[in-house]
Amino acid sequence: MKINKEIYLCLFALLMLVTVACTNNAEPTKDGVPSSQSPQDMILATTTSTQDSGLLDVLIPLFEEKHNIHVKTIAVGTGRALAMGEQGEADVLLTHAPAFEEKLVESQDVLNRKRVMYNEFIIVGPETDPAGINDADVGAAFQKIYETGATFVSRGDDSGTHKMELDLWAAAELHPTNETWYLETGQGMGSTLQLSAEREGYVLTDRATYLAHAKNFEHMAVLGEGDDVLLNIYHVMQVNDEKHDLVNGEAGELFVEFMVSEQAQKIIKEFGIEQYDQPLFFQYTD
Repeated sequence: MKINKEIYLCLFALLMLVTVACTNNAEPTKDGVPSSQSPQDMILATTTSTQDSGLLDVLIPLFEEKHNIHVKTIAVGTGRALAMGEQGEADVLLTHAPAFEEKLVESQDVLNRKRVMYNEFIIVGPETDPAGINDADVGAAFQKIYETGATFVSRGDDSGTHKMELDLWAAAELHPTNETWYLETGQGMGSTLQLSAEREGYVLTDRATYLAHAKNFEHMAVLGEGDDVLLNIYHVMQVNDEKHDLVNGEAGELFVEFMVSEQAQKIIKEFGIEQYDQPLFFQYTD
């Protein structure tokens, strides 16, 4: 019995040492509450403009640190991002195609959709302006490009920008897609801007991405802007985890609330001013 008691005491002491060691190694949160050392994973499907502008490089690290969530960002055209939400392949979406987003809200593939920010679409082209669109309204600008057969470079990727461009052609009752001067890249905004600069063609882009890349093509200029139809609104929304089993609904909800928080909105309001003397996005919360 004496031997058994000694063994018991030794095992008890060893257990206490292990418990203390585990407690000391636990990773505390900012509130002092122990949390898992391994962060949760969250997939963000978003448009390329939020990535190309550099905005997410500022916002995502703050979100990750605050919530111990690792964000995997998939920057694609808005059409593809919305499809990922519809198929339950992402946890949260940040996109800029309101009419198409509303369809996912109606189908309950996404919920908690909130306006985050806005900027505007602009028409960029060579400073020589061969189609003479400067100072024309959007409809007239597209008409002049079509009539002169001036090179026009389209993303052609079902992105929010591409959707807007197609709407503008349709509003002007023009159908350029089979014309030789109409080029489609099937790529993101940065690559499309680069090709338009190389071909000295016109292109529809969001202002943020243009400003972030403008130093690469100084012979290009903003030739169309300011029309109400060119308003470019971004929404954030979580994918519905009740409809899609593999979705991290908790993380998606946290990201939505973070994007409309005072901290994130302040960053959005000021982002770009120091480098470009103007903000790349404007606050636009509900």
